[in-house]
Parts: sequence; C-alpha cells; structure tokens
Amino acid sequence: MAARILAQLLVMGGGILARGVVQAYRKALQNASHTGVAQETLNNAVRRGKGMTELEARQILGVSEKSSWEEVAKKHDILFERNEMSGSFYLQSKVRRAKECLETVYQPKDQPGGPVG
Repeated sequence: MAARILAQLLVMGGGILARGVVQAYRKALQNASHTGVAQETLNNAVRRGKGMTELEARQILGVSEKSSWEEVAKKHDILFERNEMSGSFYLQSKVRRAKECLETVYQPKDQPGGPVG
C-alpha cells in the first residue's frame, strides 16, 4: 500500500515538475524575444559560421594586403610544416583556414578556378 502511494506521488510530482519546466522555458523564450537576445544570439551564430575575416587570416599567416599569392602560399606551407612537426593540429587548422579565406580574396571574380596573384 505504501509503495503504491509513493509511486503515485512520484508520478504526480514528475508531471508537475515537467509542466513547470515547460512553462519556464516558454517564458524565457518570450522574454528573450522581447529584449532582442534571441536575435543577437542568432546573429552571433551566423557570424561564427562564416569563418575568419580577411584581417585575421592575414595576421595568422603574417602577410600584408600587398603580398602576392605566392607569398601567401609560401607562408602557409612554412607555418603548416612547422606546426606539423610540433604536433599542433589546432594551429595547423587555423593556418589552413587562413589560406582558404585568402584564396577567395586572390581568386579572380570572373573565374571559378584557383587563386591568381
């Protein structure tokens, strides 16, 4: 008899708790939409998804706006190999992403092929 009452209390308590969580979540979403937090979060997610900026890519590779594509490729190869020896996969990734970012800058607008400098 006591086990049955305990089970009923647990089930009822779980249902009440679940409804409370759902209501709190709805209220949080409502508040976020009123304050603009939801839109700001969405904008940040979109911004992060686009990758790195040209300035950041140039800083990572240590090249200027006047550098030719050959200089960019040479710096990429040197930095990539150095980080391969030291075992830093993270830095290798950043160097590779920087080169990919600058490929779009050096690629001619009318050709879908590789970069030209």
